[in-house]
Amino acid sequence: MPAAGASGPPVATPPAPALDRLAVLALDLGTTTGWALRGRDGGITSGTMTFRPSRFEGGGMRFLRFRAWLAEAVMLSGGLGRVMFEEVRRHAGTDAAHAYGGFLAHLAAWCEEAGIPYAGVPVGTIKRFATGRGNADKAAMVAAMRARGFAPADDNEADAIALLLWATESSGGRA
Repeated sequence: MPAAGASGPPVATPPAPALDRLAVLALDLGTTTGWALRGRDGGITSGTMTFRPSRFEGGGMRFLRFRAWLAEAVMLSGGLGRVMFEEVRRHAGTDAAHAYGGFLAHLAAWCEEAGIPYAGVPVGTIKRFATGRGNADKAAMVAAMRARGFAPADDNEADAIALLLWATESSGGRA
């Protein structure tokens, strides 16, 4: 430390992050849930979470772990401003439809309890925003997000990133 009264160049403090906005969480719901989070500072983090029940768990444990994970996301983000989810209207199989419905029901109830706004965005809207085609395949979605500088591990993460960008960019959904 310099002595009191010493002269020298002023020490510049780094600018404070812009914490004037709340975080936004985007979800591609399913047994392997893709997620993307724009933090209060504007930075984007993404990944996937697997909620597959183990052989020693009941079927509802996946939803309890999902709710606990949502609570952790709120805590780590410093507060969510809204949650966006991919709104799926057609599923390849009955099990996938049941799992999606369960995750959606728990997400809606959790958001209502926490007072966090939530909204679904149709799959075609997200794909059209990311690739220019509303029926783009999984590989095209991953490639589109890689072209934007992200490194999604799979299509679930790529879909969540695309949804987050749609929801937060002025050219997408809502800024």
